[in-house]
Amino acid sequence: MTVNRGQIKLIQIFFLLWSMEIFFPNLLLGQNNFFGSSDSLSKKRVAIASSVAVFTKISSISALYGIWYSQYENSKFNFFNDYGNWGNVDKYGHTYSSYQLSRTSADLYRWAGMSQRNSSFIGFAMGLSYQTTLEIFDGFSSGYGFSWGDFWFNLLGSSLYLGQETLFKEQVFLPKFSYRPTSYATLRPNTFGSNHVERLLKDYNGQTYWLSFSPKSFLKSSKFPSWLCISMGYGIDARIVGDKTSYIDINGQSYFSNPEFYLSLDIDFKKLPIKNKTLKKVLTSLNYLKIPAPAISLRGNKFTFYPVYF
Repeated sequence: MTVNRGQIKLIQIFFLLWSMEIFFPNLLLGQNNFFGSSDSLSKKRVAIASSVAVFTKISSISALYGIWYSQYENSKFNFFNDYGNWGNVDKYGHTYSSYQLSRTSADLYRWAGMSQRNSSFIGFAMGLSYQTTLEIFDGFSSGYGFSWGDFWFNLLGSSLYLGQETLFKEQVFLPKFSYRPTSYATLRPNTFGSNHVERLLKDYNGQTYWLSFSPKSFLKSSKFPSWLCISMGYGIDARIVGDKTSYIDINGQSYFSNPEFYLSLDIDFKKLPIKNKTLKKVLTSLNYLKIPAPAISLRGNKFTFYPVYF
């Protein structure tokens, strides 16, 4: 399976998160974050946390280098301006990835007993440094190049995490991801994928990036459930070629791409009133994903209502 530039970001984030949360189940303690937290700094836990971080970074980057960059010769450091390609859906993927990497890394060090402030800065640095490492690899690859657009959206994602920890002492705005199959994949199967697994990673038309928040966070006296969220989403429709807004297929059918904006409902699984700790851990692990729910979309000048939108 081959993947286009930017689509590897989903692979990397899921690999890292699953490595931390599945292959290290002994870390899943407590309730303050996914890994739990300690009231006092534990050198042993700091060593474990650092080992997990180093292991996942080295192993994932090594794997990606063998699969991804080895296809092209090394070159002098070069730049590549891909801003606007795929309606910048891939850029929001960078923001999503950097945010999740920063949040998970910070949670890991909170489990080790570091303060909320120190762990959040470490999480910020680790998320951004991981993404920047990949951008530097891009810069030395003849097939790609360092993208300032990617870098700034990486910075946005890590800053979104750190900024909320600094201002709110919690994560009020939650970046999430959803996917739905589209009919466009059959037009360019080599680009969008020939099966559902490939299309999940490769078909930008089917990807939506969301920002979910609970009104309860701002209206403390309201009866609005803290776990029920309003979610705003962004995607692209009918973008068949990354840098072109229109496309004509072999049958003469024309396609014109439009950005998509969504308004929907969502759930913050972390705030569900569930007493069973194991069940809550399992559901909290789903907080990376936007749940299927009713939604209103705006494409061009047309509003559409979906009873259930993925």
